[in-house]
Amino acid sequence: MTLIKSISGIRGTIGGKAGQNLTPQDIVESAAAFGQWCLHRSDHQTIVVGRDGRISGELVSSLAIQTLRMLGFKVLDLGLSTTPTVEMIVQEEEAAGGIIFTASHNPMEWNALKFLNADGEFISAADGQELLDILAKGEIEYASVQKLGAYERQDNAIERHIKAILNLPLVKAEKIRDLNYKIIVDGVNSTGAIAVPALLEALGCTCILLNGEVNGRFAHNPEPLEDHLSGLIKAVSKENAHLGIAVDPDVDRLAFIQEDGTYFGEEYTLVAVADYILRHNKGNTVSNLSSTRALRDVTLKHGGEYAASAVGEVNVVKLMKETNAVIGGEGNGGIIYPELHYGRDALVGIALFLSYLADSGSQPSMLRSTYPAYFMSKNKIALEGDFDPDALFDKLADRYKNANLNRVDGLKIDLEEGWIHLRKSNTEPVVRIYTESTSEVIAENLANKIKGDIIEMLKE
Repeated sequence: MTLIKSISGIRGTIGGKAGQNLTPQDIVESAAAFGQWCLHRSDHQTIVVGRDGRISGELVSSLAIQTLRMLGFKVLDLGLSTTPTVEMIVQEEEAAGGIIFTASHNPMEWNALKFLNADGEFISAADGQELLDILAKGEIEYASVQKLGAYERQDNAIERHIKAILNLPLVKAEKIRDLNYKIIVDGVNSTGAIAVPALLEALGCTCILLNGEVNGRFAHNPEPLEDHLSGLIKAVSKENAHLGIAVDPDVDRLAFIQEDGTYFGEEYTLVAVADYILRHNKGNTVSNLSSTRALRDVTLKHGGEYAASAVGEVNVVKLMKETNAVIGGEGNGGIIYPELHYGRDALVGIALFLSYLADSGSQPSMLRSTYPAYFMSKNKIALEGDFDPDALFDKLADRYKNANLNRVDGLKIDLEEGWIHLRKSNTEPVVRIYTESTSEVIAENLANKIKGDIIEMLKE
């Protein structure tokens, strides 16, 4: 059982002892610290909350809502929602901030509180540290009985989100409707089963929904990777569908299955959407250090500049603003389109991808074949005991001192045959190891080589 308090939010497993897991005490304390942080930062008296479909979601949400009301905040509760929807509503309502109750792709025993600032964006590292300091001190001042906060339930937030997407100039809704795409959607028993079909219906598509009961009992590992999507892959082939769509439980990550039943590749979700945007709106792009080089290649082809940030949505957004990027995101299937809002958003990604298909007359497999073929290997090593990742990265940097090194986020080693990126995860007690090359064999060899180096160094 685990509890992780970090600048990325408060995340843990339900049940067990307080302070070691995500228990009622930890939920109340974390919500109170966030409310106190908002009181220091904003004169606005509303906080927006929403949750994914997890088994524990209603309980976690209720505890946090009542805590925020005890601090004097009005709580606007979106109920079952998506991360990008909550982000947009925070902005539209001019709220003091927001909380999303979701553990993203983690298994069903996990839940988390993810915190948004008044711009509807994830709080920065500095803000996250300030919040953690408030949490550690426990010095919370609650409102008097005359100033307790109100509660409002809003059930049309996803509808508002979809309407905003349909109003985007590059979303070709009429062209999509004319083609009547048949699309299979894996709702992974969470709020994607609500939001994605609603969007597709608005775009005139025929939608066949898999794992559509929103009960938080995920039918498979909820991370939208190829190994977890065998049911969707079979359904696309069986139904002769034009496309398969998979999202994670909070609908900020997006993966596609091609019409031939093969995986489009979550790394290429952003590449394809960026290609479409850049054809109509020249500019710069951003992804993180663990994302494919293909985005860089596509950006250069369209005359733009590419930049890489540290991993994490907040880091990507910061660099996007600094470079005036027109599109950005993360290679795990996260699309950030500033024309709508600064947050990973699977719904806008779907609308833009379908617009590209409709506009170009292409099928997904045809589109995929136009991009550089890179192969990525994603691995991780569990942290145990007093394992010090930074000391390990220092040793590896010394061993690979003749390569092109980047220490912005862990250690990235650029070699002639490909790259290796090692970093400590913000969401799990692991070190992530990503490698990429123009050959699957070389990418795997790079991963095995660096794992061998790590094992050797741990024995020293």
